Order: sequence, then structure tokens, then C-alpha cells
Amino acid sequence: QVQLVESGGGLVQAGGSLRLSCAVSGRTLSSYAMGWFRQAPGKEREFVARVWGSSGVTTYADSVKGRFTISRDNAKNTVYLQMNSLKPEDTAVYYCATGPRGSGTYDYWGPGTQVTVSS
Repeated sequence: QVQLVESGGGLVQAGGSLRLSCAVSGRTLSSYAMGWFRQAPGKEREFVARVWGSSGVTTYADSVKGRFTISRDNAKNTVYLQMNSLKPEDTAVYYCATGPRGSGTYDYWGPGTQVTVSS
């Protein structure tokens, strides 16, 4: 069974940094796509960043480009989201997800971790 568990969320001041982690079990990261998404109160869930399977190619939403970095440690089967220069509008529940590479879809999701950025 595939399981994802996020950690690293918390409260940070604007301009600060956080690193989110997503530990994956039941699936080998290098063979699948991994993504980070977020959902703010009253808003729909939105794409944040993605890293493709074996190629390691990354894609980012325009709103986080240059501030966030997605990476993975295949040995630990863990994906990270380094978030720098955080803004109050980055406040949301952050979710990691995994899916078949190249499909653009995600079939397993973590429960989420709260990130709150104060002004």
C-alpha cells in the first residue's frame, strides 16, 4: 500500500523559510512523478511544483518560481519542498502526491501539512 506523510509545516514570518518533507512508502520515487500542491482557505487546490520520475525534470507554478525548490532523495524515498522568501499568500495546507510518470495525474496523496506565513 502506498502511503505519503508530509512534515515540516509551521508558522513563519514573511521573508522566512521552511522545508517540507514527504516520506513515501510502497512506491519507488525514481519511477514516478511527485508533486506538491496547496490549498488556501476558501480556494481550490493548486499546483505548486513537480519532479518527474527518472529524469528529475522539475516544473513550478509561476507564483513560486525562483522561491521554491523541489528535490528528492531516492535513497530515503523522500521528496522535499524548500520554500524561501515566504509571503502571507503562501499560507495554505500543503500536500504531496505521487502518480505515474508522464500521466499528469496523481493517484496517492498525503494528509497535508499546514504552512502559515505571518505579515
